[in-house]
Amino acid sequence: MEWYVVGLGMLGLLMGFIIIGLPIPFALAAASIPFLLDILSLKSSLVTVELKLWGVWFDYILLAVPLFVFLGELIGRSSIGPNLYWFMHSKLPVRGAAAYGSIGACAGFGAVCGSSMVGALTIGGVALPEMLKLGYGKRLSSGVLAAGGTLSVLLPPSLILLFYGIVTDQSIGALFIAGVVPGLILVTMFFIIVAVWGKVKPQDIPGQESINPIPWLVALSALLPVIIIGLVITISIYAGIATPTEAAGVSAVFTLILAYFFGGLRWQGLLEALKSTMQTMGYLGLLLSSGVLFGFVMTYHQIPQQFTQLFVDMQLSPYAVLAMIVVFYIVLGMFLEPVSMTFITLPTLYPLVSAAGFDLIWFGVVYTITMEIAVLTPPVGLNLFVIQNLAKDEVSIGDVIIGCVPFIVALATLLLLLVGLPDTALWLPELME
Repeated sequence: MEWYVVGLGMLGLLMGFIIIGLPIPFALAAASIPFLLDILSLKSSLVTVELKLWGVWFDYILLAVPLFVFLGELIGRSSIGPNLYWFMHSKLPVRGAAAYGSIGACAGFGAVCGSSMVGALTIGGVALPEMLKLGYGKRLSSGVLAAGGTLSVLLPPSLILLFYGIVTDQSIGALFIAGVVPGLILVTMFFIIVAVWGKVKPQDIPGQESINPIPWLVALSALLPVIIIGLVITISIYAGIATPTEAAGVSAVFTLILAYFFGGLRWQGLLEALKSTMQTMGYLGLLLSSGVLFGFVMTYHQIPQQFTQLFVDMQLSPYAVLAMIVVFYIVLGMFLEPVSMTFITLPTLYPLVSAAGFDLIWFGVVYTITMEIAVLTPPVGLNLFVIQNLAKDEVSIGDVIIGCVPFIVALATLLLLLVGLPDTALWLPELME
């Protein structure tokens, strides 16, 4: 069969299976099998499916994924995350301290947890009820926390950057450090949005907040673990002391110890963290394995190479190609969550980015920002529903969506900044070399 027939057939089957409600991992595998049978016998196809579904987890680098997920769950089940928010809130003597503190806490949490949803859930679970009680506007409160969760996937360690590096065979350490400067710029932009919001709609930010200040000893119990874990991850990877997998393992052990002594984690919390990690990895494991099978069939028919050649022959400018890819991901992100998009589309599209002459480390940051926009756009924006579910009696999904609009604009602005000034992402990795 011609490559475009196979490509359109696989895509059509995939979308059909998703529409009828088949989970994405099973939809990927089911869309692959008919075309696998076209090139191999039934017996060979079964062996290939087995090897692709299970063999992928022999990749050493993939061990970092469950370890980073476990790390985030440990913090989420302890008092470290909530105490981090209380510290950021009570120690900021400015109007709008709870909003600024939420962003700061999300950024701090992002420095030790790579999951956007876990970040939004952990900080939002404490901050949203408190902000509403203090008199903050519903849209500002929900928008700050939904957008704040996205900081976890740009500031290292990031699961999206980790998956991107696995799919594109790029340095995980270089990708992590490339996200630092854009991540800090994004935090600053979010602060500016809150300040401007307070000027435009002063009724959404209370003039005076009555809150019990957090004792310094409790504050240190929140700050020290985050600082220690963040330093263990960053220094060990960037200094070449450990691989990302080794850094994830060591930081997970440190987190377990610190969560017990400083975060009040007990046996029940540990069991819940392990259970949640296994549930998450059950889905991610199936998704990754079926994504590899899907990619194998596409690669056999040379779909990525032919697709890239098609665009090269069209002689489009590199920036036209980049714009098409970004728009494609933003639209697709309205219907699929980021991890699924990574394994479904990235194997086909990243060769096109490389052929257009763009640095793949730089594009990793661009890609991650588009994924941040994806989790904030309806109808399948994960962070929207996570935050709305925390206060569903008081906040509607419409409030969350409208509250996120200024933050989506900030993400789009950062995207344009990266296109205009690629060194925003590349300067720090080049300096580290």
